[in-house]
Amino acid sequence: MRLFVFGLGYTARAFIRSSLPWSRIAGTVRQSDKADRLAKEGIVAFPLDAADSGQLAEEIRRADALLVSAPPAIDGDPLLARFRDAVAGAPRLAWIGYLSTTGVYGDRGGAWTDETAPAQPQSPSSQSRRAAEQGWLALGEMTGKPSHIFRLSGIYGPGRNALSNLARGAAQRIVKPGQVFNRIHVDDIASILVASLGCPRAGAIYNVGDDEPAPPQDVVTYAAALAGIAPPPEIPFDEADLSPMARSFYAENKRIVNRLVKDELRIRLRYPTYREGLEALYEAGEFAQAA
Repeated sequence: MRLFVFGLGYTARAFIRSSLPWSRIAGTVRQSDKADRLAKEGIVAFPLDAADSGQLAEEIRRADALLVSAPPAIDGDPLLARFRDAVAGAPRLAWIGYLSTTGVYGDRGGAWTDETAPAQPQSPSSQSRRAAEQGWLALGEMTGKPSHIFRLSGIYGPGRNALSNLARGAAQRIVKPGQVFNRIHVDDIASILVASLGCPRAGAIYNVGDDEPAPPQDVVTYAAALAGIAPPPEIPFDEADLSPMARSFYAENKRIVNRLVKDELRIRLRYPTYREGLEALYEAGEFAQAA
């Protein structure tokens, strides 16, 4: 089986590591030096902006599965426009997975939110994600190739977690009363994608999050306790030094329901809460290696 990936980044690489023994893995990256590094792992990577469209189209037409992990632009998903015909003409393509975000639900005032809730994206990036979701679902329906949407919560894992942030001195305990977020370990995302690949359902939309939406300051406090250090001081949200994008995350408050991946895909999360995830990362030396 052949896999093609738009966006050979953090999550896509976890999927590749845990997935089937592909006969060929190809995809796109942003920088040519990353393409060179991936070549040493047996992955054929093309710098997207410099790649020949015909060569990429041929790789797509020969694929059995397609994972879309690259974000759309504000004015639309350029991948849909550029490679629609190649995807439509891929004779063996039996699974398309599009990685989206739970941000498409907008603010729910802390309410529990499942896949039946209407999408009401607020930020420009979430609005673009929702438009891209609709585009990939429409393409799947038009071509008869099963398209699936995976709405991801906050991703963490090796190198991207509260422990490594503490070790680098970058962790903040920002407090906004009532604010909670779901998270999801990258390895659990990979397991969900693999399960979907084994039982495609055209038009499926899945929430991908853990079992316990929690205040962000609690996660940092727990990580500090694991590391045996004092947590950083609490910072009121109104006083926090945050980028516009980070601040926009706090404008939305919801609790994500993940029941569908459990019932339909028979998933048992390896890291059902941030505690199991951080404990495993600490045991793997995450804090010590980043310090």
